[in-house]
Amino acid sequence: MKETIPSHTPAGDPRFFPVSPLMIFPKAVGSFSVYLRQGNTLVLYAAAGEAFTERHRTNLFENGVREVYVRLEQRENYTRYVEENLGAILRDESIPLPERAGTFYRASTEILRDAFEARMPVPLDSETFRRLQHFVTQSIRFLTSADSLKALGEFIAHDYKTYTHSLNVFIYTMPLAQTLGLDEAALIRVGIGTLLHDVGMTRVPRQIIERAGRLTPDEDAVYRTHPAQGVATIAHVPLTQEAINCILFHHERMDGSGYPTGLSGDQIPPVVRALAVADTFDTLTSTRSGLPSATSAFEVLNRMRAEMASSLDMEMFRRFVLVLSGAMLDGGFGAEMD
Repeated sequence: MKETIPSHTPAGDPRFFPVSPLMIFPKAVGSFSVYLRQGNTLVLYAAAGEAFTERHRTNLFENGVREVYVRLEQRENYTRYVEENLGAILRDESIPLPERAGTFYRASTEILRDAFEARMPVPLDSETFRRLQHFVTQSIRFLTSADSLKALGEFIAHDYKTYTHSLNVFIYTMPLAQTLGLDEAALIRVGIGTLLHDVGMTRVPRQIIERAGRLTPDEDAVYRTHPAQGVATIAHVPLTQEAINCILFHHERMDGSGYPTGLSGDQIPPVVRALAVADTFDTLTSTRSGLPSATSAFEVLNRMRAEMASSLDMEMFRRFVLVLSGAMLDGGFGAEMD
């Protein structure tokens, strides 16, 4: 059935959301309509089903347009469009790196919100897994390239939600895992496990997840089930052992104080030790940590080094500091951590 399209609508209409015109890709077909702001009105620019052209994008930039609008009811269509074209977006060096970084973070958030909130806590289905696998495959080269982490720094969210935390840990872990000499195929396998490391949290009551500060003993016992719950959640999809290790063992600690099995030292796979460092860092820089919201990355790293030297792999910690220093996150702090 042909879509009924309003050609004009008031600017500021809550039924629309803004997107970057850089997301209009030549030869791509979007199943959503694109609107331009003209004064106090939104005017139809490209109809759903219309193939975008280079002229569409060029005209926008020549006229100084930095935002176009999509109807809120078509958000899912837009998300799928960006998801399908994400690899092309990230490889297109004509798009400034900050724009690609912002697109990556926003698109990733939408994909993971859909996976973690809309579809859980039922077992992970094959279609959601396929989408996550495709997302990881399209993202690896971007995340392990020079300057990408620096560009992503301003977008990383610190309000704790399972899906934003999982995304942040994925972003931090990939360049760290690269220092272990893993090839792209191995990074993809680890990346999927990293992205899903907290999938078991979808089976933990929300009041426990969102509580700031220390949990009660009973709450902590429930919380500590999430690695095993995570493995149960993904039992129906073909995950590799590397990915399963990330889900099951990311709370194991070098001194044997972790859970669920009390592994220690070299019993913990190296990529999981890398994940544990990134996971701890993002948790401590989030609002859920109970630390003051102004706590800087440098202060968190100092705390990790002072208080967690026996529980975290300090060689992985050293590499992580170097990765962050190279990105100059938080104004740069590598030299001070040496």
